[in-house]
Amino acid sequence: MENKFTLNKSEEEWKKELYPEEYYVLRQKGTERPFTGKYNLHFENGDYHCKACNTKLFESENKFESGCGWPSFDQAVEGAIEYIRDTTHGMIRTETVCANCGSHLGHVFNDGPQETTGQRYCINSVSIGFNPEEEK
Repeated sequence: MENKFTLNKSEEEWKKELYPEEYYVLRQKGTERPFTGKYNLHFENGDYHCKACNTKLFESENKFESGCGWPSFDQAVEGAIEYIRDTTHGMIRTETVCANCGSHLGHVFNDGPQETTGQRYCINSVSIGFNPEEEK
């Protein structure tokens, strides 16, 4: 299968670079347990990026508390996310992956805040990192 992503690494390279839980979620499409992730209730100002390749994915102004147990955003950085139809577990969902490296982030649903986009990006904390906004 041809890899269409800009950043191409072998699974062996990913295994060497990522912690086991990161590899499980990012490369094997795993899911962390709800309400356990570092960024679930994290609301500082800054940017969230892909843990595998550091691509900017979300901005803090788009984060909200959904009560689902995972970090939730109503919008992604334009062009940063690739969307894939996911029919696993007897459901039809939309998987979100990093557009740069293809790493699994989570899923997007149409049950987000209606006053904004109506979308809820349900993202695994282990798949993202955070860069705080610099003081001016």
